[in-house]
Amino acid sequence: MGLKSILSKPLAKYTVKQQNKWAKQPVKAQDDVFKSLISGAEHTAFGKDHNFNEIKNYEDFKKHVPIRDYEDLRPYIDRIIAGESDVLWKGKPTYLAKTSGTTSGMKYIPITKDSIPNHINSAKNAMLNYIAETGNAEFLDHKMIFLSGSPVLDKVGGILTGRLSGISNHMVPSYLKKNQVPTYETNCIEDWEDKLDNIVRETFDESMSFISGIPPWVQMYFDQLEEKSGKKIADLFPNFSLFMYGGVNFAPYREKLFDSIGKKVDSIETYPASEGFIAFQDSQKEDGLLIQLNSGIFFEFVPVEEYGSDNPTRLSIKDVELGKNYALILNSNAGLWGYSIGDTVKFVSKDPYRLVVSGRIKHYISAFGEHVIGEEVEKAMNHALSVCPEVKITEFSVAPQVNPTEGLPYHEWLVSFEQLPNDLDKFGKAIDEKLSELNGYYKDLIVGSITRNAVITPLQKDAFQQYMKSIGKLGGQNKVPRLANNRDIADKILEWKLEETK
Repeated sequence: MGLKSILSKPLAKYTVKQQNKWAKQPVKAQDDVFKSLISGAEHTAFGKDHNFNEIKNYEDFKKHVPIRDYEDLRPYIDRIIAGESDVLWKGKPTYLAKTSGTTSGMKYIPITKDSIPNHINSAKNAMLNYIAETGNAEFLDHKMIFLSGSPVLDKVGGILTGRLSGISNHMVPSYLKKNQVPTYETNCIEDWEDKLDNIVRETFDESMSFISGIPPWVQMYFDQLEEKSGKKIADLFPNFSLFMYGGVNFAPYREKLFDSIGKKVDSIETYPASEGFIAFQDSQKEDGLLIQLNSGIFFEFVPVEEYGSDNPTRLSIKDVELGKNYALILNSNAGLWGYSIGDTVKFVSKDPYRLVVSGRIKHYISAFGEHVIGEEVEKAMNHALSVCPEVKITEFSVAPQVNPTEGLPYHEWLVSFEQLPNDLDKFGKAIDEKLSELNGYYKDLIVGSITRNAVITPLQKDAFQQYMKSIGKLGGQNKVPRLANNRDIADKILEWKLEETK
């Protein structure tokens, strides 16, 4: 056992002990954050515009600060880019995290000196919680890889700017940098395929123990390693013991990923976003992710059914209910106020507060009033995979077909199969049964002959990779939307439909 793994164990024990103090007093933790945020931004342009000097409690805050999206915040961001200080938070941001918006074009999310610890400590504490619970720290003594975007940063308005994953490369603690692969030069390669070739070459003969990244891009890495070596990942990297991921639901990728590995390895789920590191898996034994209630973010929750209404209910942590879907709203020391990040979450525990990501507010299908959400299609897919265990998928997305050339309208499931079902009809039936169980409106549409059963369209196994490449978003932290209420993606990706099904 090396020095890093030895020293990490008392640190892990101490970190969890400190964490438990605020986790056992969640309302106080959020109250403390709230007071700190209001006092910290009282003299900013935003604080003056919204009368922060009059805000004494959360009820006051709701009266003065509306829920907003990026377009509502944009005038303040433009002032920051123009060089102004003390706009959303005191001083100027240290970084601007660049992310693509669906309606806003490129978005620039501030990361301040005060919000950086949220990003650094949450990722670090996710690993320390794992070490404290399992006692496994040996992965720290071998090579570690964080599959991410380029760390090369531009400047916008004099502020360092890049993708969050690239910015995060600059936040890796120095004691881990000696273990980190690939090289900085390789990490700077913009083209994902060229970058992946170099990563494979640089890590092929290394003692890899820890791998972090979005599951579909990690799978691409594993596929290339297998192709080059003819070996399972566990044979190539016998010390590989821990996989950290975030950004997508792991379940649809799990079977194929572990098949590529060749053995079961532990995993840690995280919930990072450009707007803040929201939560992480703090236990291998419990469901859900521990929401970071003392990390510079004051959270609000809006019942999904009220989101977008003129006067939606806004709840703090003390008033949320288990099993209910909420739109997630952030207020932070990065300078985000009443900010909707577009995600929906659902709490699975209140002691401590743990949540799961249930979907995206704008990612749903309601072409016929059914309002099918991401959580439902993922559960339906997982059910079908259990019914047809021979099946392996690489990715999928769902879209409505409102005007078919014949027959009733339907939901089309565009699925990249690594291994096709023995019976495609059985696979589709399993999806329909589970989705009907989860969503009564969907079931009523089929029973009432408004729509017909789901149609499964098999795609080439690399269809989504090819699609992302065609739009210049291959690799890094880019993700394919799990579902959409239109056919913008669906019609384009049919280019990679399997030949025998055309």
